[in-house]
Amino acid sequence: MIIYSKHITPRLHYIVHTLLGNAVSITDNEATFIQYSEQKINYSENKITENELWICPHKLLFEKEIKEQNINVFEWNNLPVFFKTNGNIPFDFFAASFYLLTRYEEYLSHQKDMYGRYAHENSVAFKHHFLHLPLINLWLQEIGNQFSFSHVQNTVFTYQPTYDVDIAYSYQHHSIVRNIGSVLKDIVKGNISFVKERILVCLGKQKDPFDVFDYLHQLHHQYQLQPIYFFLLAAKRKGYDKNVLPFTKAMQTLIKEHAKKYFSGIGIHPSWQSGDDEKILVQEIELLKNIAEQSILASRQHYIRMCFPDTYQLLIQYGIEHDYSMGYGSINGFRASYTLPFAWYNIQKEETTALMIHPFCYMEANSFFEQKLTPQQAAKELQHYYNIVQQVKGKLITVFHNHFLTEQAAWIEWRKMYHQFLEQNFSPINT
Repeated sequence: MIIYSKHITPRLHYIVHTLLGNAVSITDNEATFIQYSEQKINYSENKITENELWICPHKLLFEKEIKEQNINVFEWNNLPVFFKTNGNIPFDFFAASFYLLTRYEEYLSHQKDMYGRYAHENSVAFKHHFLHLPLINLWLQEIGNQFSFSHVQNTVFTYQPTYDVDIAYSYQHHSIVRNIGSVLKDIVKGNISFVKERILVCLGKQKDPFDVFDYLHQLHHQYQLQPIYFFLLAAKRKGYDKNVLPFTKAMQTLIKEHAKKYFSGIGIHPSWQSGDDEKILVQEIELLKNIAEQSILASRQHYIRMCFPDTYQLLIQYGIEHDYSMGYGSINGFRASYTLPFAWYNIQKEETTALMIHPFCYMEANSFFEQKLTPQQAAKELQHYYNIVQQVKGKLITVFHNHFLTEQAAWIEWRKMYHQFLEQNFSPINT
């Protein structure tokens, strides 16, 4: 495939090769374009040949500044679109995709949520009710079908479960002071069952309820899945960082076991504290590296605390090559409207980086805390994301926490929900 444009900019180069692959060539030579006999896209203001897909450009990909854009959403073939232009399709597919994929709107002045993050209510996807759709993939699919462009449909559906280990153990391996304090609080609140459970666990007569790691390993083996675990390693318990301290033998053993079990299966879960002090981020990455005895290349932000471009620039600076934070910590859906890994484009510097972004669309904590769903409602929501990602042959990434998958009365239905999701959609190894 060849694409013609009068001007070839870094933005155009990025979005074309991200969505269509590196085998696609871009030319500013009209004669070369006319002579080309295979599939071709004309990205200019005027139609050139009969056998082309003509996409009339919006100005966005030819600009160098970051500024407010006029977004008017309308419908094309039952899909929401924007950046209306003339051409064989009525919008600039490349510019609209660039706007969504790079999170352009997050570089602009915006409202923060209660955690100081970009509030999802600001996004064009939420405002216009397509947050639940991998819209760019759907555009690609529709264009491929309508214009017989086989080149845009060469992906396969994959699923990768991921886990944030915020608190590896509920009772074990915490300080005596913390356990005594928690017992007293439970007594005051009348949570006698928790008091009994804590005592039995601490006496070694019952397994810690958050220790579901063997159970998860059995699931992964049964359904032939390759998970990634993100470990929170804050050296000090403070605020939103309530992890088992990383210097405990149990925590280090847990990390070592997972590093051996899964190829590229662990990553850093930068603490909330590291968002205020990059020295802490460096320490946490280095600590995980030393414990696991391997390079740490993957990361997901705790509470999805991130801002553009600062967070990603720091991760690159300290050796992270794969980030799994592209989703919201306040609602489920497709933050970048895309469901395949992609290289991060730094709009501030106008450059394609080596950092690969792996977007997730479902986190059980969003279903429970933010969206107030029951396990049954959450199961339907999760199945929707499975179905739509499978439809566009994308990569489905889910986020679960070990403390949501316990056999405790409050969480057993969530554990069942997750197990039933795997059972319903994936073939076990013994069939």
